[in-house]
Amino acid sequence: MIKKSRMEPKLARESLVQGGALVCLLVLAGFSLAGPSGILAWSENQRLLAERRAEVVQLTKERDELRNRVALLDPRQMDPDLAGELLRSNLNVAHPDEMVMLLR
Repeated sequence: MIKKSRMEPKLARESLVQGGALVCLLVLAGFSLAGPSGILAWSENQRLLAERRAEVVQLTKERDELRNRVALLDPRQMDPDLAGELLRSNLNVAHPDEMVMLLR
């Protein structure tokens, strides 16, 4: 009987350790399924990635347009059409024989 009493605390401690390990594994499994980077969030992450890629394409197009406009504003090779457009839009300058029509 003495041996049994000594074995019971050891078994209880081992059961507690195994139970704790099982709880930890279940928590990790839960996070792998429903966590922010888990399996259930995968489709949301894919949708966000597609949106970001579309946004990058749009921003790249806008950047290229701005680069072109900056190149046309180079003081050494100014584009006369762009210079006239900027003068008319920013300073409200027009020739006497021109008629201005505002489109809104």
